Amino acid sequence: MKRKKKKLLYRPVGLALGALSGAIASAAFKQAWKMVSDEDDAPDPGDEDRRLAEILLAAAIQGVIFSVVRAAVDRGGAVVVRRMTGSWPG
Repeated sequence: MKRKKKKLLYRPVGLALGALSGAIASAAFKQAWKMVSDEDDAPDPGDEDRRLAEILLAAAIQGVIFSVVRAAVDRGGAVVVRRMTGSWPG
């Protein structure tokens, strides 16, 4: 199968995995923020009552969590596709 065709066939799988990874990462970030700050909600960058350091810390934690979860889910999806089809997607 040609590489372009494989990429096209994998696209819906990638979109579904993206949505899944977003949901997992969001839940993980909420839990992590509760542990770090004892608050339920992370600061919003537009909230003038929050310190810049707190906003940047929340953004850094969120970025790391989203990146790691996305990479893990994407890699896992690619491994499953290879096991099912015999070839690596993309």
